[in-house]
Amino acid sequence: MNTPADIWKVVLTLLEKRLQPVTIDAWFDDLTAVEFKDDTLLLHTPDKFKKEIIDQRYLSIIKDALRDLFSADIDVIITTGEAPAPIAHSNYPEDEYTFEQFIVGSSNKFAHAAATAVANNPAKNYNPLFIYGQSGLGKTHLLYAIASVVRRDHPSFRIVYIKGEDFTNELINAIGEGQVQEFRDKYRLADLFLVDDIQFVAGKDRTQEEFFHTFNALYEAHKQIVLTSDRPPKEIHTLEDRLKTRFEWGLLADIQPPDYETRMAIIHVKADSLGVHLPDEVVDYIAKTITSNVRQLEGTVKKIKALHDLMERDIDLSLAKEAVTDIFKENPGLNPTPEMIIREVSRYYCIPVEKLQGSGRSKDMVLPRQVAMYLVREMTDYSLPEIGKVFSRDHTTVLHSINKIENYLKETSEMDNIIKTLKANIRG
Repeated sequence: MNTPADIWKVVLTLLEKRLQPVTIDAWFDDLTAVEFKDDTLLLHTPDKFKKEIIDQRYLSIIKDALRDLFSADIDVIITTGEAPAPIAHSNYPEDEYTFEQFIVGSSNKFAHAAATAVANNPAKNYNPLFIYGQSGLGKTHLLYAIASVVRRDHPSFRIVYIKGEDFTNELINAIGEGQVQEFRDKYRLADLFLVDDIQFVAGKDRTQEEFFHTFNALYEAHKQIVLTSDRPPKEIHTLEDRLKTRFEWGLLADIQPPDYETRMAIIHVKADSLGVHLPDEVVDYIAKTITSNVRQLEGTVKKIKALHDLMERDIDLSLAKEAVTDIFKENPGLNPTPEMIIREVSRYYCIPVEKLQGSGRSKDMVLPRQVAMYLVREMTDYSLPEIGKVFSRDHTTVLHSINKIENYLKETSEMDNIIKTLKANIRG
């Protein structure tokens, strides 16, 4: 433990025993140790407000930790000013998730252009930016790319990245530990606020209330907000209207599944990055077999390389077919089909599939059927009329069923548990 950084690392470990993680994230994330000399630890933060808060609330706790460490009184001085600030609450491979590594095609060109505009001029053009599309198409990639550019061009910016579900979990912990103010400070002091899968805050009253005020605070302070979701705001049925309205204030940009040419380009770029050569027939087979998920395209190339390197097998069409099969087995929930969902609901409720899709109207059939319709809507990109065809019903019946389940979710935790269990089973 020779350097100031070493000392500060141990102090943070001691602080974790006395303070909540949300507190440490909010106030100490960009605090760095500069010097340790003459029984004085010099710390630095680029944020003057943070310095004031730490001096007022936490300086004595830091000194206590240093006393425990050195068995002596250590003075602490905190300086402020310009200094690079790291991304908060995110660990991602910066070199991989950049705009340069994002393959642009007709299906994502608009979202890419919007994300680039926001990265180059945060809070100037499109605020909020709302990017939506099904899983595995590059929404998170664009979030990270925005963060990388902003971090490069605005090193003093505080950048906060969070998943919608984690926002809820952190709020629950903050309420339980009486740390709600620290929770609010963490997010409302951001210069760039990135939220992945915002749809997971829907249907949770306290979470939506907290997010509403966080959104307002950042928007009014002219801070950039970027959100992603698997659907546009108006289709997040359990989302409060006031949040839907705010999400639509800025720019909505959708990402569609890549076309054949874009899929080919993605495969080639991934293969080049891994240093593996794929024959044309292999690239063609992958592009024609995996049509709606970029993550699966890249996963297949990785699988081929692993089979080639570890098993010393030739890269040919046979190996490609095996790799594709393995990818679908490893990730069955990436693209759940209505058939998969219906089968799982049938198993859960112990009802034959044909009755679930049949015309029976008994009470023990109606609710499971409504649950199945709701899950198909939630977990696939099927439209209401398309779902109706699956169940031999019109789209108004489907909409009625979805609304029924959404009302149940608001009224009882039992339905929420059922939906969560079914989703986990389907994805597993």
